[in-house]
Amino acid sequence: MIYLFTSTSPTGTWLRPTVPGETLRLPHFLLALLLVLGLVACVPGEESGPSLTFRLVTGTENRSLSPIIERFAKEESVKIELTHQGSVDTMLELQQGATAYDAVWPASSIWLSVGDTGRVVTQTKSIMATPVVFAVKRPVADRLGWVNRDVTVEEILAAAEAGDLRYMTTSATQSNSGAMAYLGYLYAFAGQPDVLTSDTLHDPAVVERTRRILNLVDRSAGASGFLRDLFLQQYDAFDGMVNNESAVIAANQQLTAEGRDPLYVVYPVDGLVIADWPLGYVDRGDAAKAAFFTKLQNFLLSPDVQKDLLAQGRRTGLGLNPVGADPKVFNPDWGIDLNRVIQPITLPPPDVIQEALVLYQTALRKPSFTVFCLDFSGSMQGQGEQDLKSAMRILLDPDQAGRYFLQPSTGDVTIVIPFNSDTITQWRVNGNDPTALRDLLGQVTAQSASGGTNIYAPVIAALDAMEGGTMEDYAPAVILMTDGRSNHRDFASLQARMGQGSPGTVPVYAILFGDASEDQLIEITEATSGRIFDGRTDLIGAMREAKGYN
Repeated sequence: MIYLFTSTSPTGTWLRPTVPGETLRLPHFLLALLLVLGLVACVPGEESGPSLTFRLVTGTENRSLSPIIERFAKEESVKIELTHQGSVDTMLELQQGATAYDAVWPASSIWLSVGDTGRVVTQTKSIMATPVVFAVKRPVADRLGWVNRDVTVEEILAAAEAGDLRYMTTSATQSNSGAMAYLGYLYAFAGQPDVLTSDTLHDPAVVERTRRILNLVDRSAGASGFLRDLFLQQYDAFDGMVNNESAVIAANQQLTAEGRDPLYVVYPVDGLVIADWPLGYVDRGDAAKAAFFTKLQNFLLSPDVQKDLLAQGRRTGLGLNPVGADPKVFNPDWGIDLNRVIQPITLPPPDVIQEALVLYQTALRKPSFTVFCLDFSGSMQGQGEQDLKSAMRILLDPDQAGRYFLQPSTGDVTIVIPFNSDTITQWRVNGNDPTALRDLLGQVTAQSASGGTNIYAPVIAALDAMEGGTMEDYAPAVILMTDGRSNHRDFASLQARMGQGSPGTVPVYAILFGDASEDQLIEITEATSGRIFDGRTDLIGAMREAKGYN
């Protein structure tokens, strides 16, 4: 029987039951007891929600570890907000104090040493390790004579220059695997010194050979996890990739399941670098979060979890030669050697790493050819237009771009195509002249939003702008930002243009904003091996991340 409160009197409260015609009067003390019991039943417990929210940022390759972390969070009745991003972004977050996170888990300790200038990170311990390797399809390794022997960085350079090797890598200023490979190149071409110095970065012979190997990259990306997936999607177009050993293992498991040739792992004998995956606490004096962090760290280092990590291709335990590894995971037929003595390079001090990254971005990397297709339709009026202009201010002002290692080089080409229902105009800057780039920014900020939306015409215009150029000499990309559904033309018109064959497959990185049609953007990005970045909550961050992919 369910009772409903109906009236009160000095002697008690009358309740009317759900059955008509019956009443019941309860004394005040009994009513109070029932209320107390009801309140006790409503006290939050394990089933009522988490007692703590803990914010953890880690690398994109660690997405596969999310179930392990979420299982532990559930057991502890804690909500863990997981963010996956490139280690360089984590370094930049640390330089600003890492106020958005309670713990950081980048791929390498160098991002803590360079980024944690405020010394906010404590209790740091390495959870696992993985070498950054050069991996090529097994038939290619056989043809090049790289099976079962040491391979030098100079040999990799020679094979690429001879046209015997088409490969992918990540950007050194956006992703750990790209940065580690780059530092390995510098170290090898410098003759394996005790440690890289600023003088090394000014040695013409070292600089020239490093530029040569970086300019032979056939496809770049901003994250190791995306690069692995991209290689699997474009398997027939490339011979290999530079990535974490664990990412290569994951790729090979899929390739063998599909009956395709796996990748063969090459450990550059004179330029090998290790990702040591340190987990550190961002200390702001919160005792509850500090206690949970200690539990989380101990959990990840526990024998059971370390066994799980080993099963996923991460090297665990003391040293770099784990015991009890499954040969189906660390497969010797894939070139993976757990018995070899790993001799990684000695990483340089933070100031030299910072200088090396700037040198990469401004002088050594393959030049980028970037076309920004920017939505200035009427729906962008107001905050959307302001955010778009703020994002372009960061990307086109060399000083601001430098804060994110996105500054242009002398060989870059930058084109902006604003659009609504029509392609409005087209502005171009060759190189990195600050005055020309700020003039380009002035043209963008002077543009006003109006009209409808046509997302296909500007992408076609972007491909036309690349027509006749030697795109092999660039890392080309189209960055398409829109806040609406295209109501002019359709995907077929873009497909027809892409089918003409020139300038070849250029990735389109789409920025989702406002009420943009995700299905239309998926069509475009999948057809071009691009990617969608969600700018609905942070347009500036999404634009910056997309630019980091070329």
